[in-house]
Amino acid sequence: MRVVIGEDQFLLRDGLVRLLEAHDFEVSAAVDNGPDLLEAMLRERPDIAIVDIRLPPSFTDEGLRAAIEARRRRQGFPVLVLSQYVERLYADELLADGEGSVGYLLKDRVFHGDQFVDAVRQVAAGGTVMDPDVVTRLLTHNTRDDRLERLTAREREVLKLMAEGRSNSNIAGVLVVSEKAVSKHINNILAKLNLPQSEDANRRVLAVLAYLKH
Repeated sequence: MRVVIGEDQFLLRDGLVRLLEAHDFEVSAAVDNGPDLLEAMLRERPDIAIVDIRLPPSFTDEGLRAAIEARRRRQGFPVLVLSQYVERLYADELLADGEGSVGYLLKDRVFHGDQFVDAVRQVAAGGTVMDPDVVTRLLTHNTRDDRLERLTAREREVLKLMAEGRSNSNIAGVLVVSEKAVSKHINNILAKLNLPQSEDANRRVLAVLAYLKH
């Protein structure tokens, strides 16, 4: 699997390269600014890009803008965005096209090597992975929506774990319940949010996140 990296901090960029190559990824480019990142994403046509939101020259949202432009030119191009902080507006922008194959993680997650690599693979495969802290902010932002208020406390817990990209078995383990109980909660959530039911885990997460971003 081929990867392009956009990260201006040398030590983190070098660490990402080493981590990914140790897990059999091919890093086709690793750059430190927004313009070079966009050029690399379009030139190399990687399977996924890992992008710091704030890159030179402006150190505002250069990385995010490059990622959004790349996705505009290559529909559904997988992008995993990294940030030091929970920035809900940026998460909303990343999800705005509704195409999936996106992730938003805090940089702290990079230090959990196996979890980070799993997130990269999941996004590259078309899934959606959101940092738990980002999901919490999205849920909090939408607490006034009548549909979300229909959910029970347990259903909110399940929804949060779904949005993090967790499988039914993983959710069951976290909540110490059966997979059958998790499936029932998910069916209830989708019904209450007026979202189509699906056995496809990626489509299910995308449907929930598509609702959460509004």
